Amino acid sequence: MTPRSIDRRAALKGLGTISIALPLLEEWSFPTLSARSNTSNGDIPVRSFNLFFGLGIPAPLQEEGFDGVLEPLKPLKEKLLIMRHVDQVRCDQSGINAHFDGASGAFTATPPQGEAKAGGASIDQLIRRHHYPQGQPAGVAGTVVAGTFFRRSRVSRYVHSYQPDGTVAATMMERPRDLFDRIFGKVGFGSDQDANQQHLKRSVLDSVVEQYKYYTGGRSPLGASSRSKVADHLERIREFEQRAFTLHGEDTAGPSRPRPSELLHGGLADPGGEGIDITLEELTTEWRLMADLYATAIAMDRVRFGALTFLAAGERIRLTGDYFYDGQKRYTFEDARKLNASGSQGCSHEWWHQFNEKKDNQALRAHAHMKMRELAYFLKQLDAPENTEANGKTILENMLLTLSTESGDGRHNDVKRELSGVFHAVTGANGRFKTGQIADLKAEGLDVYNTLLSGMGVEAQLGPSDRDYREVSSILA
Repeated sequence: MTPRSIDRRAALKGLGTISIALPLLEEWSFPTLSARSNTSNGDIPVRSFNLFFGLGIPAPLQEEGFDGVLEPLKPLKEKLLIMRHVDQVRCDQSGINAHFDGASGAFTATPPQGEAKAGGASIDQLIRRHHYPQGQPAGVAGTVVAGTFFRRSRVSRYVHSYQPDGTVAATMMERPRDLFDRIFGKVGFGSDQDANQQHLKRSVLDSVVEQYKYYTGGRSPLGASSRSKVADHLERIREFEQRAFTLHGEDTAGPSRPRPSELLHGGLADPGGEGIDITLEELTTEWRLMADLYATAIAMDRVRFGALTFLAAGERIRLTGDYFYDGQKRYTFEDARKLNASGSQGCSHEWWHQFNEKKDNQALRAHAHMKMRELAYFLKQLDAPENTEANGKTILENMLLTLSTESGDGRHNDVKRELSGVFHAVTGANGRFKTGQIADLKAEGLDVYNTLLSGMGVEAQLGPSDRDYREVSSILA
């Protein structure tokens, strides 16, 4: 018997604000969509996300392509357009702080408005407003902003999604359990409920158990393959929940009280701006949970716009631990010892200030390579076979994901050098932009961003209204 079609927005609804979307299944019915069609109301939604990493990649190292620190992106090279020689010098007009100014310009191409606001909209928000002027479908969050970071003296060091007036597009979430709740909601209990009844609710999945049984049981409208996929999907959600909340055992006394994230957050994460000691395992374990949760939210169509941050602008951490890539040990991080300094002077960002293209810059290379490895981890979740959509492309290929950073090489004594050659990469956005190449654009970030907006069908532009639009046609498909 052929399984009947079901609504692609079908979700398991539970107590409180719980709503767990089903994964992409063969029973969804999809229309045929052209690469440049306005798919706001179609089955391949328009999506745009900003992916930020702190401290940047010195322009000379970018010239090495995938043979250098960009190596972890090589498996995804056909899905990415790497853009070199992108100039963000205009973003330094405020002169507040080079790290902050450069980070404020990421995805906005405009200088900040003081210490708490960006200079204007980020590209994801202009795309959202154009394609969803009446709001997004029910069940889709307006914007989700999340990340793993520590340096926080000014907002745009770590937040990278902004409204046209320069205010943040959404509250930053830096704890995995907060992001989990944002995606899946919370189980709500009234004060009049019996305590024993509360004990039965061990996780968000417990409130949708009957629907789970329906979709995976004999009366399910799904085929065997899709029933298995739903079961795997919900098991993965439970795994994320356990990682985020550290739930234990099935004792009858109820779930263990969720413990806080093991990493420092809030003011504790940036004590006096002097930096913190952290191991590579501590850093990557929490980041990967955040990346998994965010990628799952995208795959479940719970979010279509927002930003994800891996380490803030001017990040101050003293990292330790062995770094492995592709099964081989590449480096041992010992920032404070190798810098022979304590406090902020012993933090990894000092390697950027010490960059010299005539030297090997071994420590900086290791840090930058590690960052690319962790960003690639997130990208690969969206490029997984199970995230193939109706047009045969993965979510990664269909979305516009813009990847950028704060600086060219971190030299405060040479702003032009610091904010020229800022690393950028984008995905194809369902065939709108050329991928599979490294392009030397020699263009302003403002023109690159406005070309991205134009390619997405957005008429609004970033930057001064009296400035002529200079299309960077080489990035358009």
